[in-house]
Amino acid sequence: MKSSNIGGQAVIEGIMMRHGDVYSVGVRKPDGEIEVKVEDYKSVFGKHKWMKWPLLRGVVSFVDSLVVGIRCLMYSATFFEEEEETKELTPEEEAVKKAKEERENKWMMYGTVVLSVLLTVGLFMILPYYLAGLLRNLTDSETLIALSEAIVRILIFLIYLLLISRMKDIQRTFMYHGAEHKCINCVENGMELTVENVMKSSRQHKRCGTSFLMFVVVISVIFYLFISLIPFQAHWMKVALRLALVPVIAGVAYEIIRLAGSSDNRWVSLLSKPGLALQRLTTKEPDESMAEVAIAAVEAVFDWKAYLAGEEETSVPHHADCPEGCR
Repeated sequence: MKSSNIGGQAVIEGIMMRHGDVYSVGVRKPDGEIEVKVEDYKSVFGKHKWMKWPLLRGVVSFVDSLVVGIRCLMYSATFFEEEEETKELTPEEEAVKKAKEERENKWMMYGTVVLSVLLTVGLFMILPYYLAGLLRNLTDSETLIALSEAIVRILIFLIYLLLISRMKDIQRTFMYHGAEHKCINCVENGMELTVENVMKSSRQHKRCGTSFLMFVVVISVIFYLFISLIPFQAHWMKVALRLALVPVIAGVAYEIIRLAGSSDNRWVSLLSKPGLALQRLTTKEPDESMAEVAIAAVEAVFDWKAYLAGEEETSVPHHADCPEGCR
């Protein structure tokens, strides 16, 4: 199976799809129509050679994915906020309001990214260390405490996934997540991008963010198991070392996901199975209307016909200065 290099994310009543330096957001509006917006993908780190270095590119990709993902979520939400607006504005008032909202959204977006990173690190990296540390009242064995920290970290991750998978408000988002995977699998398995073919494709994919998080947790367990056995006396040094290793862990996890997405090796496929199993919690079977949104988002940035024909150029031409190019 040849990788299409398409990545995506579910948003509110829609899907974001990225290919190369362009990404699209397809949203099913309240009136039933599909709105597709296309924008150039720009890294928050700019363009530098070091961004493509192994390990470092994983950190860059993770941060960029957060920024773009939150931006797309905020965009998709605007279609449902508009229903509550009743007051008509003059063109001048509309321009002022739009400029204000853009400023507020920008700060909100970056604030959300920072908060997301802090919560992720705190919940999955630091909290297990302190919870396992409570065992020091019962034992002096650092090996036992280290193993307990690993178990607590895995349990927190699994409980987190289980809880969010049961939230009613997020069920439709997980259905769109399934549609995103089905659409990519449809193309990568050599089938024409039709609703029928998308619906019969798998909703699990090896390059999924759920699998990435699983690898982050597993790799952190391995790394932290070793550093827990280092005879540091100060707790702050152990916490600082854990924090310092977070970018390294993310980088390693990214390289594994990248390999898994482009290889059919049986050992690599075996390594991907736990992540694919967890995707049963974070993806749900979509309906045909969701598949239509996924197809629209893919076709806005990716020429699947050229891909199936084996042609190298598969990006859809996009002109950022042309409003009609965003439809």
